[in-house]
Amino acid sequence: MTTRSTTEAPGAGAGPRKAAARTLRDAGAALAQLARGLGTAVPALAVLLLVVLAAVTAPLGVGLLLAAVLPRALHALAGRERARLTRVGPEVVPPDPPPVRLRQALTDPTTRRELRWLVRHATLGLVLGLLGVYLPIAAVRDTLFPLLWPVAPADATSTSLGFGTARTWPEAASVTLLGLGWTAIILGLGPALARLQANPGRRLLSAGPGTDLSLRVAELTATRAAALDAHATELRRIERSLHDGAQNRVVAVTVLLGAARRMVARDPAGADELLERAQSAAEQALAELRGVARSILPPVLSDRGLAGAVSGLAADCPVPCRTEVDVPERCAASVEATAYFVVAEALTNIAKHSGARAAVVTARSRGGRLRLRIEDDGRGGAHEDGGSGLAGIRRRVAAHDGTLTLASPPGGPTLLEVDLPCGS
Repeated sequence: MTTRSTTEAPGAGAGPRKAAARTLRDAGAALAQLARGLGTAVPALAVLLLVVLAAVTAPLGVGLLLAAVLPRALHALAGRERARLTRVGPEVVPPDPPPVRLRQALTDPTTRRELRWLVRHATLGLVLGLLGVYLPIAAVRDTLFPLLWPVAPADATSTSLGFGTARTWPEAASVTLLGLGWTAIILGLGPALARLQANPGRRLLSAGPGTDLSLRVAELTATRAAALDAHATELRRIERSLHDGAQNRVVAVTVLLGAARRMVARDPAGADELLERAQSAAEQALAELRGVARSILPPVLSDRGLAGAVSGLAADCPVPCRTEVDVPERCAASVEATAYFVVAEALTNIAKHSGARAAVVTARSRGGRLRLRIEDDGRGGAHEDGGSGLAGIRRRVAAHDGTLTLASPPGGPTLLEVDLPCGS
């Protein structure tokens, strides 16, 4: 079992180390976002070229045939970009479905906004995405050039910019300064470049001020209802646990103590036996009360954070379980509690129903989102109607406006993915 978490030891250097780690983490996340932007920037360039070709050949009639399929391609690509931006930051609320017929699309405000995004993303977004790939390669190449120089061809270009040839060791070592410059650009400007790439999509692909948000309102209404249902279900569970467990134990303690008090004079040995039974019942009641308290909000979350809590769940799971937790900053307490119960319920299902030999739990937080991934190599076939608690997990996740995805084909493996906003 391996667990990766970020903890800072107390001391004077903890603050600078934490700031440096945050800078490196933000720069790495920014480069990843820029590179992923190529997944929509390259198709955007292709669609933009098709739009230009359709406009140029429209008088010949060929462009009209091509333009008939362009609205669908544009809307599909814009939907992919909304999904990408939502995964790394605040949700990009889509507008009403735009028309796909050419004549209606030409006058549709949403289509026009998507076309404006297309031009920006196919040009500036593509360049920024290429920078996200090029900058780390150039930084590593130039920084390590003095190590590569002895084995490089004599006429090889020294710098990643394509000019300069090192003839001596000092000249080779000076290339390292360029590599450090690339690194400084990544650390200082990486997040800004990622925001610059994402801003057109967030501004132009989201629902405009005049867009009907009734579907989103209906979704939030359903989410609130699910949250209330989950809350009521949790209260009923706590009430049953207290009534059927701890309360009965306390009643038994009261009865035993009364019987022991009446017997103490005439049968001290019998009274002592009753007192032992009362003590045992009191200890069981205390243990059940602690269990109920832990189920409300596990103390391990406050003491050890989500990384420690998930590690504890994996250690207690009968199925060998490996964990990978990369949650540098604390999420809201309710989100951590939901994540804890999702992992706990999933591991319980794995132990009871899957027949798995191994499981993996992954938790990562990026861009204000907490993502959980629980996978096992069991027999599969899990579904929410099987009484496995998956419906309860979905209600908990929906209460935070999160998403749950389950893939469990017959024969396995089973993959459960949960995406939660960290701040709700």
